[in-house]
Amino acid sequence: MVQKSKEPPAASPEQPKRRGRPRAYEPAVALGKALDLFRTQGFAATSLDDLSEATGMNRPSLYGAFGDKRELYIKSYQRYREHARASMVEIFRQEMPVRQRLERIFASALNIYLSGETGPRGCFTVVTAASEAVSDPDIRAMVLDGLTELDKAFANCFRRAKEKGELPESADPAVLAQLASATVHTIAIRSRARVPRKELEAIVKGAIDVMVGAKP
Repeated sequence: MVQKSKEPPAASPEQPKRRGRPRAYEPAVALGKALDLFRTQGFAATSLDDLSEATGMNRPSLYGAFGDKRELYIKSYQRYREHARASMVEIFRQEMPVRQRLERIFASALNIYLSGETGPRGCFTVVTAASEAVSDPDIRAMVLDGLTELDKAFANCFRRAKEKGELPESADPAVLAQLASATVHTIAIRSRARVPRKELEAIVKGAIDVMVGAKP
């Protein structure tokens, strides 16, 4: 009796490989959205619902990615400081006359302060972080570090100018640095109040004339 040969089992269709669930957001983009919101509205006036709408992330996702609202605020402030530092570090490093250096630094600052889709947002440090520094020691430490960093950068700038003979022997780099930082702060506040750029540039020019002497 001839046995029927058994047919090999039909090959099952190849199952598609499972892929990990893609993220529904980009952390860097979401952090940028949160930063814009905090710069515009400040900490207290920005709700979790506002942040959720701006970033496109629900509350659990926000907590999972960034922590609570305070942690997200601190991360946003750190991001702001990194960008602000990057925009000016080369100007401080390059060799150029002190007046030209100051003009470029203040112009860069104005570009930052006057930016914003709904209007000028000013400086994160001066406009919003300084208010939170009153009650939050971690934010206060960040604010003081930022102010000190700027003072030191300006002091080094004036020290180099004095060594090259661009400033008189009586010039005090530390005092001039504080004047330069104060000018940064005042244009930050005024830009937030929507003072026109031309008026801000006039303030900058007058401050530079005081610091390094008026052009002949």
